Amino acid sequence: MSLRDFLERFRPAGTPGESAIGVPADRTAERAAELEPALARLADVQQEAARIRAAAEREAEALRHHAGREAARIVETARERAPEVRRQAAEPLLREARQQADALRAAGDRAASAIRERAVERVPHLVDLAVAEVLRLPGGEREGP
Repeated sequence: MSLRDFLERFRPAGTPGESAIGVPADRTAERAAELEPALARLADVQQEAARIRAAAEREAEALRHHAGREAARIVETARERAPEVRRQAAEPLLREARQQADALRAAGDRAASAIRERAVERVPHLVDLAVAEVLRLPGGEREGP
């Protein structure tokens, strides 16, 4: 049901019977007089809503501005902390790499020590072989004293 149909229900009607002769009622003026106070209150409400909306927009802009500054501060702090965080993250890997290097160095030292021991054991025999070979060469024999 439209507002107009609803308001028509309250239209003044004459008494039954013969119609009275007179000036016809000004329905437009009656409706305007009836609706004017409600529409005036509605205008006030619309102005209040516009004021609230404007205040909310200002507050939202301030929040966005504050959030932008806070985000920039967080990013700056993260950039400042990044080298230390990287160092801390790399520390266990470096420790493990050092341990592996120490283990390889110790294995190399053991292998070198074993080679030195074999060399000490073999050198006298190799010298004897080399001397014997030299003595077998033509012109390599010595004449006795």
